[in-house]
Amino acid sequence: MIVYGNGIPPFQAVRINNYALSRNIINNLKSGARIQMFKKLKETLIGSKKASNKMASDKEKVEKKETVLLTIDPNTTAIKTVKSAKKSVKNAKRSDAMVAAAEIQKATLMGKLTAGMKNPPAIGDLVEGPVIAVEKSSVYIDLAPFGTGIIYGREFINARDIIKKINVGDTVAAKIIDNAHKEGYLELSLKEARQALIWNEAEMAIREKKVLDLPVKEANKGGLLIEWQGIVGFLPASQLKADHYPKVNDGNKDMILEELRKLVGQRLQVSIITADPKEGKLIFSEKGGESREKEKIVSKYEIGDEVEGHVTGIVDFGVFIKLEEGLEGLVHISEIDWGLVDNPNNFVKVGTKVKTKIIEIKDGKISLSIKQLKPNPWLEASKKYEKDMPVTGVVIKFNKHGALASIEEGVAGLIHVSEFGSEEKLRKTLELGKTYSFKISLFDPKEQKMALSFVGEKK
Repeated sequence: MIVYGNGIPPFQAVRINNYALSRNIINNLKSGARIQMFKKLKETLIGSKKASNKMASDKEKVEKKETVLLTIDPNTTAIKTVKSAKKSVKNAKRSDAMVAAAEIQKATLMGKLTAGMKNPPAIGDLVEGPVIAVEKSSVYIDLAPFGTGIIYGREFINARDIIKKINVGDTVAAKIIDNAHKEGYLELSLKEARQALIWNEAEMAIREKKVLDLPVKEANKGGLLIEWQGIVGFLPASQLKADHYPKVNDGNKDMILEELRKLVGQRLQVSIITADPKEGKLIFSEKGGESREKEKIVSKYEIGDEVEGHVTGIVDFGVFIKLEEGLEGLVHISEIDWGLVDNPNNFVKVGTKVKTKIIEIKDGKISLSIKQLKPNPWLEASKKYEKDMPVTGVVIKFNKHGALASIEEGVAGLIHVSEFGSEEKLRKTLELGKTYSFKISLFDPKEQKMALSFVGEKK
């Protein structure tokens, strides 16, 4: 097929993929720019032909070719001439926008990810390059040296809001979704690439322990919902700073939600602690930002120290004690008293001053005990009781394992449900608050464990 200097033919005549003179580049050049491109190609080809012995000996053929830009015939050496000409075309002056885009690309996150890429990108890979053409239903991206990418069809529709803001020369990141396009293009997705880059950024934020200033969108009974980069993440109540933690009596979930709702609209300093793109899970923590300051404060304390503080909150699993500004400790329900503790509210009240003992310091957290400042009743019990000894006890609680009977203050044993065959039969035989006769079947004062066997008549 012959292309003449006074007209631009259908582009199908010139299909030289993966070179600077690619189909989509020329097809999207303005008419004048295309003519200039072909003129440069013409000059290069004519110069090459003049150097040939055959062309030099035939002046008339050379003059005839003045009106011909290019002849493509697979059976001739013209293809070789085109290939040798590609370097000249490739070195043609690019626009300032394209050059600037290439420089910016190097500094981007995607640029760093693809900088060491040597093999051709595969399906699922993230790529980046400058936009070389934007059409009504497609966008072309230069992915040199691997070819040209195209965004079209459903992917174009899905990303139309983004594409509206894209101009030729802009550097964009995309994800390869197909490499078997009939025209040789690499099919791309902007939407999938954007999501992938966001999750990559989240993982980097975790590694760098980056602190983010984000607003609280919503609250539920478990914590707060926070949006970052279009992804809604979760901030569990357990990951809130002590100042923001909902310290609610009896662990009432409705009251907890009421307290959490007070934080909606506020901006919190949080860090990402979990990012799982497969499950779409993003978990935040408010504790990361305060960790360094807290570590300095905590370093003043040691395990075994006896400290005083004010009760700032009572929850179903324990009591919060403020030791000093910026530092709270937790007395777990099991450390409130040697005896059975069903409700912490029966032992302490918010605002009261209590004396405690530090029993653990870990990861900037201080665990406290109230009961360890009192005599341990199991030490005395070890001198009085032994296995197979008959005892009397008051039934103080039922649980899934059976019933608890108090032998004396702070010392209780378990009557296992298996003795009765079923929980129903156990409850028919034993009643809360009543005293019964038992035999000690297991006694381990060091581990504070006692098992009892009922010696009365079973119902």
